[in-house]
Amino acid sequence: MPKSDFNDGESLKVTVKVRRTKAFPLFFLLIEDQLDEPLKSAQQRKKAKALILPGLKKEFSYEYIIDKLPRGEHFFRSFTLKIGDPLGLFEKEKTLAQEGKIIVYPAYSELFYQPFENQFDQGLTASRERVQRDTSMAVGVRDYQPGDRFSWINWKASAKRNEIMTKEFEQRQSHDVFVIMDCTPDKCFEAVVSYTASLVRAVLKKGAQTGFLTFSKDRAYFPISGGEPHFRQLFYHLAKIEAKSSKTFEKVIEAEGLFMQQTVSFILVTAQLTKPLIEKISFLGQRKDSITLFLIKGKKGTASDNERSLIAIANARGIRVVMVNEGEQRSAFSEVSLRV
Repeated sequence: MPKSDFNDGESLKVTVKVRRTKAFPLFFLLIEDQLDEPLKSAQQRKKAKALILPGLKKEFSYEYIIDKLPRGEHFFRSFTLKIGDPLGLFEKEKTLAQEGKIIVYPAYSELFYQPFENQFDQGLTASRERVQRDTSMAVGVRDYQPGDRFSWINWKASAKRNEIMTKEFEQRQSHDVFVIMDCTPDKCFEAVVSYTASLVRAVLKKGAQTGFLTFSKDRAYFPISGGEPHFRQLFYHLAKIEAKSSKTFEKVIEAEGLFMQQTVSFILVTAQLTKPLIEKISFLGQRKDSITLFLIKGKKGTASDNERSLIAIANARGIRVVMVNEGEQRSAFSEVSLRV
């Protein structure tokens, strides 16, 4: 195989080389590469099999192509060889171990990630920076402004100037994002994985840091970090993840309740929008602009009446819901209003 790393949908050209120690004449050799289960479509099985007339040759080869590799970690374990004569007087079959492995990463789109601002009176917009006050670092005082917290008042400065003064804090930009992906079985699961991969890649490419959590067969948690090693680790996990969660997404969120109180932005990616999920997120979302839910649909999928109602409820509770159609991922952060 020319390489071991591929992207979803790529083709793989396999060259099988056979070398034998003796030049004993062989009338025919039927050889089949025993492909891993996800690769075993009828068409691929036909391609992985070859009928060769070796004669006295000690070395010979054949090639086959696997089209549109599916996402995942795939193993090549053995070959089945069968020899015989044209009259069918004798036949012999044997399986020989010959291992190999490839990893097929999820397909992704180029996204331009921009953290959202929560402006429900003017529509949902995206801002280039997300600024927070570092309340542990006061750098001065200023006049009181509506919306300032009571705890920010500098009583000593207020007494000196005979007017209310508040502490001026150092502002810091926070791009920390934590992504939680739904692994509940669904026909749109591959689209969920693809969009999550696009999102994670875009956040890290922006220079931000991201954490990641899934619950499939087991819980997989990746702390908030950045850089190329972290990116490779997340993509490797996304290549192998399966839709085999024994818990509904709201149960997964409920189990992570204390964890979700962290002061970072949370992004949830799912293909199933339910009332229990909205209620659970509403209960845990203590701060507005802290949770965004991406609802993944098929290529021409639209929101049902029930989903429209749930989106309206979520918006009223300060939870942003963005619907994304498969194949139209690039526009997810550029839309001003929800497209439902």
